[in-house]
Amino acid sequence: MAFKSIQGSAKQSLLDYFVSGKAVQYHSAEKGYQALQGLTATGGVISDYTGGSTVYRAHIFTSSGTFDVSAIGDYGSNVEYLVVAGGGGGGGYSDAGGGGGAGGLRTNLPGVVDAAANPLTGSAFPVSVSPYPVVIGAGGVGAAAPGAQGSNGVDSSFGSITSNGGGYGAGSYGQTGNTGGSGGGGTGPAPGGPGPGSSGNTPPTSPPQGKNGGGGYHAFGSWISGGGGGGAGQSGTTVPSSPSPGGPGGAGVQVAIAGPPTFTGVGALNPGPGEYQWFAGGGGGASNTGTGVGGVGGGGNGYFGVPGNGTSATYATGSGGGAGRSGKGGGGGSGIVVVRYQIGTVQTGTAKASGGAISYYGGKTIHTFTSTGTFAAPPSFSESVEYFIVGGAGGGGGDRAGGGGSGALVTTSTSLSGPFSISVTIGAGGQGGFALPAASGLVGSNGASSSVAFPAGTVTAPGGGGGGGSSTNGDSGNGSPGASGGGTSRFNPTQGQSPEPTRGLATHPSGNPGGLGYNGVDPADGGGGGGGTGGAGGDAPSGGVGGVGGEGTQAPPTFRNPVSSVGFPGPGGSYYFAGGGGGGAWTGPGGAGKAGGGTGGVGPGGAAAFGYAGSENSGSGGGGGGGYPGAGTSGGAGGSGIVLIAYPS
Repeated sequence: MAFKSIQGSAKQSLLDYFVSGKAVQYHSAEKGYQALQGLTATGGVISDYTGGSTVYRAHIFTSSGTFDVSAIGDYGSNVEYLVVAGGGGGGGYSDAGGGGGAGGLRTNLPGVVDAAANPLTGSAFPVSVSPYPVVIGAGGVGAAAPGAQGSNGVDSSFGSITSNGGGYGAGSYGQTGNTGGSGGGGTGPAPGGPGPGSSGNTPPTSPPQGKNGGGGYHAFGSWISGGGGGGAGQSGTTVPSSPSPGGPGGAGVQVAIAGPPTFTGVGALNPGPGEYQWFAGGGGGASNTGTGVGGVGGGGNGYFGVPGNGTSATYATGSGGGAGRSGKGGGGGSGIVVVRYQIGTVQTGTAKASGGAISYYGGKTIHTFTSTGTFAAPPSFSESVEYFIVGGAGGGGGDRAGGGGSGALVTTSTSLSGPFSISVTIGAGGQGGFALPAASGLVGSNGASSSVAFPAGTVTAPGGGGGGGSSTNGDSGNGSPGASGGGTSRFNPTQGQSPEPTRGLATHPSGNPGGLGYNGVDPADGGGGGGGTGGAGGDAPSGGVGGVGGEGTQAPPTFRNPVSSVGFPGPGGSYYFAGGGGGGAWTGPGGAGKAGGGTGGVGPGGAAAFGYAGSENSGSGGGGGGGYPGAGTSGGAGGSGIVLIAYPS
């Protein structure tokens, strides 16, 4: 990543000014030198970088927060933005479904689709000294029941700019999917023939925020081929006949707002040009004869064959989930918001290292990885490096279920000498358990490990354990072991359940066990909280209340940059990670999640019965589902992990 050094007779380095929150160009004047200062604002993960002779600061939000402007600098009040909503879930539990549509994408920067100019560039956005709320929409849930469809993604917003969630993909023949920021893919009608997809750019914005979903095809007496979900830059592919491969998802858009096009910290990769920061690709349709490939930008692949689940979209891209073939649809990717503005103008130089979002605080250069990437340095690099690694968290279980356990937390220092190119892996959060009548598999999935492949050996922070699902629905009710253990589901001895579920145990020194569900009689039961790195998950009390998640842990002082909102609230302020998810409840309230962990759902039934997801890049557990079987009792997904690396500037 190229950076700049100050021109002229000023002998201070650019890094000195980044440390103080300012990037400065000096101009000779009659009375000496005059410093120019950019906008002063806080919020999100900070990325300071150069493009040509311009120094930019980008604020990257993968979870909701506030972009708070405290002063307008010398470069004016206009900011550039990218607002991407959550992608729609893929369809297709019964037969083959359509791919989920991408979340709406709105920006006032030019984007690139297949090297052509993208027409999504909006108008200027001037800011004033004021807080601007930032809302990050969750991805839609993939189809989870026979004949079901997925759900739409959730809207994202920055101030007055709102992008709408992507439409879900069709679940079986005779369905069109749903409208949204980009439309979901459809299937063919009964008794046979082609069928349309659904409309994108709904509700309409100008310029358009997304494209239409593709139509599917149903050959009577043969298989269904689902259409691809729409992307921000291209409509989903319509299937021309059946049997045919599922329709590919529409391509997304590259918006290089968080760094140069090769910046690996944000967005999905387009393998063709080898560049990142692609967003809002459509999910692929499913078929028995060929894979519907997800659109560039992180779209999930549709399943090829019988039976099988669609692939979930990449988180923090707003892409659509892939469709399933007699299996579950993949989940849509969560949204993202990035705000950028100029903070200086300087001459070209070279930073000590590259990778992730780079910021400067307390005399240190900090590389923040919110997605998988590479930490690289030239031969001149020789520094003591401090690192902070958090694994992905477990998902909550379904039906008055246990909360997910947190990912592990590993922090220490090591000496590094260049040249090196070190792989950094960010662990995804585990999926929440589904609650279906008389079904098994209600336990939440474990989170994935985060790691840094240092030359002396890979350092790994394992993922957290999933929350236990209701033992009345064929599951054991046990919380899964993990870095921190998942909480158990409720336990009702009057229904012949035996043996009593056991709490998930911690398998990493940084973790703690999950809590126990309440052994009561309906409606007085609830799930236990997931364990966190700062404490065990809480047991569910009586009265139909979920147990609270275990506390998280505050990042070391090196990483507590007050300009950045990395981390989540905890007992000592902010910058907390790796807390447990709350347990689900019958009458409520659901157990509170910690350090960005998801709150447990509340029954009986309805939208509130879903467990809430752990925040992205928190390493904190998903909330357990509430309610009762068949009434919307799925657990929330666990939060993905994060890696921070720091060394002297």
